[in-house]
Amino acid sequence: MRYAKGHLDATRERILQKAARHLRKQGLERAGIADLMKAAGLTHGGFYFHFASKEDLVREAINEAFDQTNARNERRGMHGLEAIVRGYLTPGRRDRPENGCAAAALIAEIARHPVSTRRAFMAKLDRLLELIGAHVPTGDATTRRRTAIGIFAVMMGALQLARAEPNPARSKQILESGIDAALTLGQPSPDARRSNPGDSR
Repeated sequence: MRYAKGHLDATRERILQKAARHLRKQGLERAGIADLMKAAGLTHGGFYFHFASKEDLVREAINEAFDQTNARNERRGMHGLEAIVRGYLTPGRRDRPENGCAAAALIAEIARHPVSTRRAFMAKLDRLLELIGAHVPTGDATTRRRTAIGIFAVMMGALQLARAEPNPARSKQILESGIDAALTLGQPSPDARRSNPGDSR
């Protein structure tokens, strides 16, 4: 059966949307092609109409996962470093990885994938680091990026730890500690504050 290009494009997009959620929830290794196609309401046999391999789908689904997160952040008006940090380290993101950060859900597995997949992953992550760096109050571009990397590492690590902790109270404490640590990293250094006495931030 021959399908119109519009139909194939719409089907591919549906697969990517479902796969982006499914991979974040189940992990890259646990999710087989049949599972991913089933999540999209399709049969295994149709997979190769859209993707050359599972690795091809993984790269595209990573892009989709980051795009979903960015779009949700824009809808919620995630402006300012504190809003970004607090919006990231929430019980909702902890409890529903399929709706959360692709990096926190997949980073350990991504490190074992081919260079092409890791490059695609890091290209998307760089956009998030740029967003965080834009809200770092002081420093040149290199310093802001270094600070953004540190802030994000704290955020991602705290989210992963909170997911691993089975005690709800301790898990919440991990989230709160992550918020405190990330915001502390984002504060101007004492030297920078002394050089800008009129800056009250």
